[in-house]
Amino acid sequence: MKYLAMIYGNQAKWDAVPAEEWPAIIDRQEAYLAKYRETGELLGAYGLADAANTKLVRRRGSDPVITDGPYLETKEYMASFYVFDCENEERALHIAAEMPIADTDPVEVWPILHESAPDQ
Repeated sequence: MKYLAMIYGNQAKWDAVPAEEWPAIIDRQEAYLAKYRETGELLGAYGLADAANTKLVRRRGSDPVITDGPYLETKEYMASFYVFDCENEERALHIAAEMPIADTDPVEVWPILHESAPDQ
């Protein structure tokens, strides 16, 4: 079964990390990702741009309407997401708990209930 793991953040949080700490943080994350790439359970890991770079797309009639976004009521936004293919939920939760950021922040884990194959 596939699972989506998400971490949230905000620019103030990232800016508060001293520059000299970033290499160690990145090394820890890369080691974690390598471990689950090797097991075949990590299908993808994606870091997102700051929320200030986000656009919202709507359609009015046949015309696209594009605005800056997102319109969040909180300062937190999705910072990264990961897709895992695990034997069961217990395994997915174990993998999420090993994510380095789980020491300080929660990791959301969502079962993926439907997938449309890219060749369809």
